[in-house]
Amino acid sequence: MSIKSRGRCGPALCGAIIGLALGALAAPASAGPTERDYLARLVKAGPAELQAAREAGRKASFFCANCHGETGLSKYGEVPNLAGQNPVYVLNQIDAFLAGKRKDAFMEGLMRVLNAREKTDIAVFYAAQAATPAVPVAGQRAAEGREHFMRNCFRCHGEDARGGENFPRLAGQQADYLRRSLNRYLKSSAERTYPPMTAAVTVLGEQNIEAVVAYLSSLK
Repeated sequence: MSIKSRGRCGPALCGAIIGLALGALAAPASAGPTERDYLARLVKAGPAELQAAREAGRKASFFCANCHGETGLSKYGEVPNLAGQNPVYVLNQIDAFLAGKRKDAFMEGLMRVLNAREKTDIAVFYAAQAATPAVPVAGQRAAEGREHFMRNCFRCHGEDARGGENFPRLAGQQADYLRRSLNRYLKSSAERTYPPMTAAVTVLGEQNIEAVVAYLSSLK
């Protein structure tokens, strides 16, 4: 759940959020239910409780909407869509930002504002949103991209590219975001470091990245 949102929201809102985040950094940790505890409870819950959690997530994600869109469909090409992502995957990425495994100081600050229940509610809210293709018409290299995807990527991301608990949904994802992420993995940059992905993109080849982007960004 990467975001390049500096300057996307107004100064007052950004300042308030960062102030809250700094306060959270200074606050002592308290024991209590974790995000996984809340998610496990929601899995067993009835429709009414699950819907209430999604509504709470919609409200809690008000600052996410500045970049990721009100329903998880990004407003900016370099910012990923969150609609339709598996809630466990979303929570894992929140953890990655907090642990410094994914690099974005702004995102890390935002995640520290949220408590465990709010993170879980946001994750189930985005998971329930309809994902749509980032580009309405497949590019000329989409068919070629499908061949590369099925050769190099489907074992983790699924034949339909909709991901799961450990791997993200790529179907319909923003083209710019896909392009930047694949190049970052290829170059093992500080923002995205994951050796299996670097190995996969190396096999794919830099010259074939655009074909895969054309394919994935046009999927439903």
